[in-house]
Amino acid sequence: MSIIIVIFVILIPLVMLASAWLLQSFKHVFAGAAVLCAYIFGAISSMNVYQILRDDTVFMTNIHVVFTNKLFLFTGGYLGAYGIYMLLHCFLKGIRSE
Repeated sequence: MSIIIVIFVILIPLVMLASAWLLQSFKHVFAGAAVLCAYIFGAISSMNVYQILRDDTVFMTNIHVVFTNKLFLFTGGYLGAYGIYMLLHCFLKGIRSE
């Protein structure tokens, strides 16, 4: 399973980069999806922290419940892939300008 995750971490940003290079409109789609994922990711995080503070429970043990939320994991995964995509994009753009 670890090998599959590593392959996808490498492959997905490269596919995003290639598709954005082929069709310029994909850049906007990827950025819009990243904004939406960031809002969802932040909302889920803040709701879980609020619930822990409201219930006055032990913070270090109960906060890990958020990792069972599939939407939290998906949005975080997309933000990670988008971050790598943007790093690659900026890196290649810098190489081309030199």
